[in-house]
Amino acid sequence: MQFLDWTVLGAYLAGMLALAFYLGQRQTSREDYYLGGHRLPGWALAGSIIATQCSTNSLLGAPAFVGFSAGGGLLWLQYELAVPLAMLLLCALFLPIYRSRSISIYAYLEKRLGLQARLLASACFLFFRGVATGVTVYGVAAVIGLITGIPFTAAVLLLMGITITYDVLGGMRAVVISDVLQMALLLAAVFLALFWLAEPLSLHWHSLADRTRPLLDDWGLSSGNNYGFWPMLLGGLFLYTAYYGCDQSQAQRLQSARDESQLYRILVLNGVLRFPLVLAYCLVGLGLAAYAVEHPGFVAALPHTAAGSPNLNLVFPAFVAANFPAGLAGLAIVGLFAAAMSSIDSALNSLSAGTVEDFIARFRPLPEKRLFLLSKLATLGWGLFAVAFSFQVERIAPTVLEAINKVGSMANGPLLMLFTLAILWPALGQRAAIAGFLGGLACNLLIWAQLPQVSWLWWNVSGFLAGWLCAVAVGLGRLILPSAGFPLWVPRRQGLQLAAMTVLILLVCTLLQFA
Repeated sequence: MQFLDWTVLGAYLAGMLALAFYLGQRQTSREDYYLGGHRLPGWALAGSIIATQCSTNSLLGAPAFVGFSAGGGLLWLQYELAVPLAMLLLCALFLPIYRSRSISIYAYLEKRLGLQARLLASACFLFFRGVATGVTVYGVAAVIGLITGIPFTAAVLLLMGITITYDVLGGMRAVVISDVLQMALLLAAVFLALFWLAEPLSLHWHSLADRTRPLLDDWGLSSGNNYGFWPMLLGGLFLYTAYYGCDQSQAQRLQSARDESQLYRILVLNGVLRFPLVLAYCLVGLGLAAYAVEHPGFVAALPHTAAGSPNLNLVFPAFVAANFPAGLAGLAIVGLFAAAMSSIDSALNSLSAGTVEDFIARFRPLPEKRLFLLSKLATLGWGLFAVAFSFQVERIAPTVLEAINKVGSMANGPLLMLFTLAILWPALGQRAAIAGFLGGLACNLLIWAQLPQVSWLWWNVSGFLAGWLCAVAVGLGRLILPSAGFPLWVPRRQGLQLAAMTVLILLVCTLLQFA
């Protein structure tokens, strides 16, 4: 990076801090801090959700997979076909949750099932999102260090210092507005790259197109391939429904909607607009593959991994550094920063919301002014946790990101079962719901241990179906044989113990994945 590139980056980061300071002066309550006072426009909320999804990991990982991985090509777009279907399911089933207008989406579970269900779901969210945020910080800071030449520690402090500060100051309003700006910068970086890659892409399109045929005959049940058409479509449908519907980091933007009509618009916009963006950076991947064909030394010149092979995740920034003039290269790097910050800022705000609403305000009726201060402190605390954890990621395992995604898929289905049961059949009761969650988790653990050839995307489906079967069996059993009781070994009022137990189980699953 040259002086002009650093100037562009510095101006962007300073602008983010000034915006957060301005917006933070207008906040007086948790509703302002976490939900933007229900005054944010629908198109901005939809853009914020899309920006969170299209993170730096996607901008780096998708081109590497599409252009350079065996079985790559535009097959990744099969995954995106599930997004509009998931939005339709949310419109049909989850509106009662969003009508509650509570800050924490998990408060709905307490209303329909009980306190233990709420704490269980919230604890799962805090575990997965907290660890995943630390992993994101590690991955992005490593890339920033390689691109700019600054040490890893300095990259972490630069990225997180700015992100934590404007998140603590500005809350959800700053998150959404900055996400929209960051989306614009991300699009600018992607389309600039496509402009430079248009010629090699057109010359080699026919050879590259041979890699884009969908694997319609691959169900991902015995081949060991994780990315066949059906697991990506059906497994992706359950994954995205659980992610957008049961994950506080996504649902909080939906909770911020002013009314039901705005909520519909947000879901529709997200279902329609996400695909073109993913298509754009997948085309960047194909363009980079074509560029590598014309420049044989391009891939060999990439920084190498610990195993000694070229780090293909760096093909996009390496192309930018080699071809973009000063100023435009800085804009592309700002796009990488923006993509990272749009994922991290919303995660920190939602982690704070889950902590304060589910584990503090729920048990202690504190004054609003004190809870508002605790909200900012919780955001700061989770930001510091992500910073600390980012320094441990490389020591845990080199495949930590994939492991986290797999463990997340173990719990997605059971979590989705909890919410759909609360919506459709709350009469089954809290004990049946929790038994279903644990049964779905146990089913996925069994599949992972005994059927490694099954695509992990199917875990999102199997956990949901097994969870429903267990919940119905326990619930109907209590109705038919009330004297049997079917008690859980955790006492009714020990919700915190149940949440801690579940997090411990998931932590063990994560360590097993790393092993």
